[in-house]
Amino acid sequence: MDELKTITRNFKIVGVTNNISPLGEGMINSTYLVTMNGTTTEYVLQKINHNIFQDVELLQSNIKRITDHIRQKLIESGETDIERKTLTLIPALDEKLYYFDGNNYWRMTLMIPDSKTYEAVTPEYAFYAGKAFGNFQSMLADLPGKPLGETIPNFHNMEFRLKQFRESVKQNTAGRLEEVADMVIEIEKRANEMCQCQDLYRVGKLPKRINHCDTKVNNMLFDTDGKVLCVIDLDTAMPGFVMSDFGDFMRTAGNTGKEDDQNLENVTFNMEIFKSYTKGYLESAKSFLTPLEITLLPFGAKLMTYMQLTRFLADYLNGDTYYKINSPLHNLQRSKAQFKLLQSIEKNYTNMQTYISSII
Repeated sequence: MDELKTITRNFKIVGVTNNISPLGEGMINSTYLVTMNGTTTEYVLQKINHNIFQDVELLQSNIKRITDHIRQKLIESGETDIERKTLTLIPALDEKLYYFDGNNYWRMTLMIPDSKTYEAVTPEYAFYAGKAFGNFQSMLADLPGKPLGETIPNFHNMEFRLKQFRESVKQNTAGRLEEVADMVIEIEKRANEMCQCQDLYRVGKLPKRINHCDTKVNNMLFDTDGKVLCVIDLDTAMPGFVMSDFGDFMRTAGNTGKEDDQNLENVTFNMEIFKSYTKGYLESAKSFLTPLEITLLPFGAKLMTYMQLTRFLADYLNGDTYYKINSPLHNLQRSKAQFKLLQSIEKNYTNMQTYISSII
């Protein structure tokens, strides 16, 4: 803990550090809660995963632009308790938004008091999540200046992911291609459809907007009464297609089974979660969305599930070099579960479109 206390002294915090303890279960950055002597003010200290976020200057600049713009929007709308409704970045002593200790990059934010997250996704919280993520995009729709930078280049670029997948098929590094040949055929059958967003963007019919790119219910803070305070974990916030954010939530929250479910009978698409999230999302986002973007929202559920399928299967073909596995067949099981979910989404696709038409 002494080493971490030394790190905190390089930031403009008020008071003397009392205790530092691990916070949350994030898989990317290492996060700690920092308490202070003689005050209830608390801070969040994070060691940034520099292997994933290689341009820390860009990363922190993005987050500052986002939080500053949201704060201004909240002030203009007459909101109160603003410090609990957006993140507050703590600068380092040299005014940078991070500190480099020679090996690692660190950052600090103010801990938002009396807040909590939820892991379970019920229809009720799916509605809150939809409203919060829609409002997040809505507030950032008029962010001035140049576009945000890509903190992870090509993160949700389907053409790029297909290129990676096809390279893994070509190389067949782990010698596993024969056993998954049928699934490769299924992926290729859908390839042209799944790249339509890039096609529409190139001809000027589909805009890119600021996406969160990790739309899970636990990436929101709630107050003690269960009301949404703000969206958190902004590392992957960058330009993208709105249906990607929409579909990312559907892929995770709309799955009745597990991402790597051994029993594929458990894996279906939950239409109640879809309806609740969609209702909340459109309440706060429809004011800035184009008719085409609204029409393509259900496609986002197919797209992101398909994208994750290609990533899991590519990793299996490559010999499991990217995702952590707990058995030699883990990535194969993940692939099978994602494909089952994709098929269920496809079966519900017309119902999804009908529902959206009914509430617009």
